[in-house]
Amino acid sequence: MKDNRRDFLKKSASLAAAISVAGLGTSLASSKKGSKKSKPYLKDAGIKFAFAMDPKSPKVSFAKQMAVNYAVSGPIRVPELNPWDPKVITATKEAWDKLGIKWAVVEGPPTLGSQTKLGLKGRDEEISNFITFMKNLKQYGDVDIICYNWMPVISWARTNKARPGRGGALVMDFDYDLMKNAPLTQYGEVSKDDLWKNLEYFVKAVMPEADKIGMRLSMHPDDPQVDVIQGISRIMNSVGNFDRLLSMHKSKSNGVTMCQGNFALMGVNIPTLVRRWGKDVINFVHFRNVQDLSGTVPSIKFTETFHD
Repeated sequence: MKDNRRDFLKKSASLAAAISVAGLGTSLASSKKGSKKSKPYLKDAGIKFAFAMDPKSPKVSFAKQMAVNYAVSGPIRVPELNPWDPKVITATKEAWDKLGIKWAVVEGPPTLGSQTKLGLKGRDEEISNFITFMKNLKQYGDVDIICYNWMPVISWARTNKARPGRGGALVMDFDYDLMKNAPLTQYGEVSKDDLWKNLEYFVKAVMPEADKIGMRLSMHPDDPQVDVIQGISRIMNSVGNFDRLLSMHKSKSNGVTMCQGNFALMGVNIPTLVRRWGKDVINFVHFRNVQDLSGTVPSIKFTETFHD
């Protein structure tokens, strides 16, 4: 880059001062005659920034300090009730409302597990509960985004969850060489073909119902984006495979979680991909940064980093 860090900070400070003088509701348009008027100021560019947390999390106070007014959260636990019951959804929404934070996204829905992803006995019941969960989220919780994944048994994986990083901060990293010989799970080897068949079964059952209520489902990439872990294949690990998912049911309900870190480790140019998919496909974004340590695409060794 032409500008070094010091030049960037100087320019940022100058711009901040200009905004302070001009006022947030005005533009920094040129004073020359005939100059085009800038668009009205829109707070956070219209993005609903959210923290992943629960109502009792210490993150709540940090969120308020930084004007993060939305939450990514599962339903709270209510004894003897299922997570998809209306009373549970209502109680969760009320808990967030009392804090002055809006419950906006559910990530890792409690009604989508190995039965569905592996095509096991009981998947139809699980899918039925998922549809009920969607409807109740929309009706009683005013939540319209569900982030889910297609990583059965083994979800996201790291080989080190407490590596000292810059300034002594603890970060997580992954090295496939450390776990590529790990034993199979109780489910043995699971092929990519089986995962695709099970995913299509889910999409055909759920997406039409999501269309009816305006629920936007957002598939998260496999994390890490390797081909197989302990005998269980991974399929959501390339842009081409995401395109295949999107072609199964073309609507806003069938969307993507743009996890910047994972797509970057696939060797993707993030801005280009964002422009190609656009807001009709990208329902939800994970802001996270990573550094590839393997030199391969997709990466098989990486570490989490700060956003610089």
